[in-house]
Amino acid sequence: MTTYSSEVAVEAAEPFPLRWLAAVVMIGAALMDLIDITIVNVALPTIQSDLGASGTQLQWVVSAYMLAFAATLIVSGSFGDVLGRRRVFLIGVALFGAASLAAGLAQTPEQLIAARVVQGAAAAAMIPQVLATFRALFAGKERGQVFGLYGAILGFASAFGLVLGGLLTSADLFGWSWRTVFLINVPIALVSLLASARVVPETRDRSAGRPDVVGAALLTAALVAIAYPLLEGRSLGWPAWLWLVLAAGVSVLAALWIVEERRQHTRVAPLLRTGLFRTPAFSAGLIVQFAFAAGLQGFFLVFAIWLQAGMDFSPLAAGLTTVAFSVGSFLLAPVAVPLAQRFGRLVLTSGGVLLALGTIAVAFGADGVGDGSDPWSIVPGLVVAGAGLSLLVIPLVNVVLAAVPTEAAGGASGLFSTAQQFGGAVGVAVIGTVFFAQLENDTFTDAFTYALPIVAGLFVVAALLALVLPRTAVEEEPF
Repeated sequence: MTTYSSEVAVEAAEPFPLRWLAAVVMIGAALMDLIDITIVNVALPTIQSDLGASGTQLQWVVSAYMLAFAATLIVSGSFGDVLGRRRVFLIGVALFGAASLAAGLAQTPEQLIAARVVQGAAAAAMIPQVLATFRALFAGKERGQVFGLYGAILGFASAFGLVLGGLLTSADLFGWSWRTVFLINVPIALVSLLASARVVPETRDRSAGRPDVVGAALLTAALVAIAYPLLEGRSLGWPAWLWLVLAAGVSVLAALWIVEERRQHTRVAPLLRTGLFRTPAFSAGLIVQFAFAAGLQGFFLVFAIWLQAGMDFSPLAAGLTTVAFSVGSFLLAPVAVPLAQRFGRLVLTSGGVLLALGTIAVAFGADGVGDGSDPWSIVPGLVVAGAGLSLLVIPLVNVVLAAVPTEAAGGASGLFSTAQQFGGAVGVAVIGTVFFAQLENDTFTDAFTYALPIVAGLFVVAALLALVLPRTAVEEEPF
């Protein structure tokens, strides 16, 4: 088979002949990240038991991945534009496979958390190259089709990850228990490396500015400084120096903002794209994304621990229970975008309301869950929340793009992904802290239901801010 490594094939008048095969290969590799976001949650109680991890360390297992992803996503996109997207993609795949192997072999919580940091950074190297390569290889109707395929598989992967995590952990293949949720990535990474090297062409943006490495380092420091006190505060007793660290993180972020705002006509690729924030709809949309991700990731963290450690569900039973959420999501997924194109922001607000109502329904049904076998009292709430997910998230970026200049759509999408990952990390920190603090004095069910109003409140914030978004969605092809 011929190896396509030159940019000539992509820039020619004729479409790249293997573009659909290249898309399938890249999506297959990206599945490692898409599944990894959810597959780990179901394995958390088993990880805690096997490695002797504390509640805070479990939060770090989830948050470390998201923080690393959020901190490196935007600059990784810039590296791909300058150095070549295929090259950076292959580096990301190789690192993800190596980090997954390290996670599967981890003997202490600290080793696992370190591996998760590398996993998150590797995923951030992969994902921007997938979307940018699609924009380079496809045009017109085909571009919409490939983005639609990617979005559909993304939704499927999240649901599949929950079930797969439970299945692999419960099956205890080769006596590896939870380790298989990481080790399964190793053969996938190897196959993806070989296939991508042969069928994915190299593409670049010759007009792109050089990556802002210093800015990325400052952004990383700021995000970690903000998240660290939220994750460690409960276990350390909230000493004064933690608040200073939090303040320093906010200050560094503000300083980076000022530098980006004043930077004019340089060859450095913009990091925060501060000009976009002058559009109220974009700023509101970013907070909607942040609040939604915080609520969702925080919910699934405490949900998995409550079901397994508190209600004695097996990992597989816990994963299957969450399928109810996915069913609700799949029911409305096909109509979410058409509804948003017709009714605009009201659809997103309805989605946020359904997420909040579903969460409250789960809280009311929690007392009816039987030990190890009977989840039916919470299934209706999970279905309603899943339906809300589709109405809020699927059309969100498309609605916000109605207020963003066409030439800034790519940058806006990158910031949205960063807000999603950072929001998830903060949600895990805050909601997990409330849950574990309450667990010191109450039952698992009491701690779980105590944390859920915070989750519902975040969804309500998303619903209200959605009212600031444009009235209708963008009807043109995806960017």
